[in-house]
This record gives sequence, structure tokens and C-alpha cells, in this order.
Amino acid sequence: MRFSGFKVIKEALMGHKGWGPQWRNPEPKSHYDIIIIGGGGHGLATAYYLAKEFGQKNIAVLEKGWIGGGNVGRNTTIIRSNYLLDGNEPFYEFSLKLWEGLEQDFNYNAMVSQRGILNLIHSDGQRDAFMRRGNGMILNGADAEYLTADQIRAENPFLNFDDARFPIKGGLAQRRGGTVRHDAVAWGYARGADQRGVDIIQNCEVTGLRIENGVCKGVETSRGFIGANKVGSCVAGSSSRIMAHANIRLPIESHVLQAFVSEGLKPTIPGVITFGAGHFYVSQSDKGGLVFGGDIDGYNTYAQRGNLPTVEDVCESGMAIMPMIGRSRMLRMWGGVMDMSMDGSPIIDKTHIDGLYFNGGWCYGGFKATPASGWCYAHLLAKDEPHKVATAYRLDRFKRGYMIDEKGMGAQPNLH
Repeated sequence: MRFSGFKVIKEALMGHKGWGPQWRNPEPKSHYDIIIIGGGGHGLATAYYLAKEFGQKNIAVLEKGWIGGGNVGRNTTIIRSNYLLDGNEPFYEFSLKLWEGLEQDFNYNAMVSQRGILNLIHSDGQRDAFMRRGNGMILNGADAEYLTADQIRAENPFLNFDDARFPIKGGLAQRRGGTVRHDAVAWGYARGADQRGVDIIQNCEVTGLRIENGVCKGVETSRGFIGANKVGSCVAGSSSRIMAHANIRLPIESHVLQAFVSEGLKPTIPGVITFGAGHFYVSQSDKGGLVFGGDIDGYNTYAQRGNLPTVEDVCESGMAIMPMIGRSRMLRMWGGVMDMSMDGSPIIDKTHIDGLYFNGGWCYGGFKATPASGWCYAHLLAKDEPHKVATAYRLDRFKRGYMIDEKGMGAQPNLH
């Protein structure tokens, strides 16, 4: 089934009786060429591009829960490529370009909204740092625009320009940034992968890795052993748990990142806005709720709920730049488990075990990286060599001293 405006009109006139399941619910085979552990955005994107771009046929995605139930459905939906370092900027710009053509590519409405992102500047030193970042973006083919305080006031008059502690002196804008509907991304990739023969197996938890003589032979699951020529782990906050089955200790810590949604408000915020003097980011959803978040909770955990001090810190940051939100009510909040690498940048690499591959360490930036992560991981799995924009994401970069420390966004920023 292909979606189109004509199809939507037809179904509306026919009582919406012609819609069918968007992907199959198959029983697992005994053996696959490639198994992807994790049915989130990155895992589904990997399977999709393996089938579509690299001609792989016998692929399975194993998900312990249901499609869309993990971090891909528990984030603040922001997409951007406003990075500085050469190890990151080409990768995230590649991802943003894939976002721009994604809906046409997999014929699904992912609600890609390039409404722009604005990073506020509150000091002279920060202006210098953001100008440098903007120049780095432009050199790597991305868009960047410096805005004066007057320009920001014209576009966002509700911001607090009179705060003596955090004066707004300007901002770095990326007009091509924005938001995407997170659930639709999972559904679109799942549908596209399924149409190309990928088996998406839900309620299938991986409980072990079968490794013989240094070679990964497959996975032990809650539905029995499934053999594979190659196994790719792609499980976000559960990365350490999965790789522990191979006795691999990762340079990763698991932390909770909380996110929040306010009650529905009239259209107010035109794009995504980030606070320059603290970690706070906000946008407005199509339903009117303000979607916002901040720092990770400061302790290691696998629980998908956070603590109140972080809630207070995030709300204080929001009030510092937008006092108007003080009387709005919070509708809901939730937590997602982040796999925080030590330098704040991801890992896409082969392990020392033949047939076992790893994708993780996405920290705060996993959602916006979904298309590029899937493409680059598929490239690695299919060709056993890294994609040109992911060559820096080696598993051993900490040992070699080639860290990609963008701005102290790893597990312990105070140590960077």
C-alpha cells in the first residue's frame, strides 16, 4: 500500500475500512544473514537501509517490547546539525539532509517541520564560541546565521531581554533545523523495512550472545536461539547490558534524561529555542504543548523515571528566558535511558569478536541522528568498513586518544 492524498480521501469516503497493518508480525526463522538487536529508530533505520541501499535480503530486527515503545517514542523530537568538530558536523549534516527527503523516500508522513533552531547567546565569550561554531558549520556545508538581539526580539518578543543575570546578546540560528514526529519515524522505517522483506519480531528479548572461538554465531532470546552471520547491537540505554554478554565493557554510563510537556497553549514559539546559560531546550508541538528538557539526572540507572531536583532545575532555566510560562501547567513528564559515552559522541564500529557490531553512545543526540546512524551502520554491516562520515566513531578512540569532545556533553561533563 502506497500513501497518497487520493488514498486518504478515498478512505475518508469509505469509512476508513481499507487500512491494513503497516508491517507483518512474523515468527522468527532459525537463521538470518544479519540480526539487528533493538527495534528503535536506529535499529529500524539500519534494517531499512540494509535492504534498500545495500541489497541485503535475510534480515531480522529483534525488539524486546513493541515498536515505538523505547527511546524513539520518548524524546523531544529535535533535529539539527549545528555542531563544531570535524568528527561530528559532516555526520549530522548528512543526517539532516536525509531528514529533508525522508518522507518521500519511505512514503510516510513523519511530520518533518523545519521551523528552525535558535541557540541564545548571553555573554561576549559565548558569542565568540558560537561564531566559531557557525563558521565550522558553514565550512562543512551546513547553514548557520548569527542574529542580533534586535532580530531575535522581532521574531521572539516573549523572551526575557531584560534579565540582568542572563542578558540576551544574540543567537546562532540554523533555519533548516526543527522537529519531526518521533512515533511516525519508527512506524515509517518499520513499514519500509517490512516491505523489503525484513522480519520485525516484537516481544523477543535477547538474553545472551552465542560466541564460539571468537565468532558470534547468533543470539539467545526469550523465543529461543536464532543464528546469524552478523549481529548488530543497537539498544541505546541497554547497550552495556547486551555487550556484557560478550564480556565487552563499554566506555558508557546509563543515565535518565527527563522530558516534559505543558498543557496546550496558543501558537507561541515559532521554532526550537535553547538557553545559552544552562541546559534547556523548548519547542511547541502541533497540539500546542510546550515540549522541553534539560540535563540528565546525575546518577546511573536503568529506570525510566527521574528525580525532582532535575525537574526544578529545568523549570528554573525555562523561567529565566520565558517568565510567561510560569502560570502554565505541566501536563506530563517521562524519562528515557541514555547511553552516555565519556566524550559525548557516539560509537559505530566492529568489535574484536567476528560478526559482532556495536552502535551506541548517542547521549542526548540519538533522535536527530536516526537516518545517518541507520545508513552508516548499514554500510558497516554490509561492507565491513566505516562510512566516510562516521570514520571518527571508533570504539577504541578513548584508548588511542582521539576523543570527540564537542562541548562537555558526556556522562560527566565536569571531567572534560
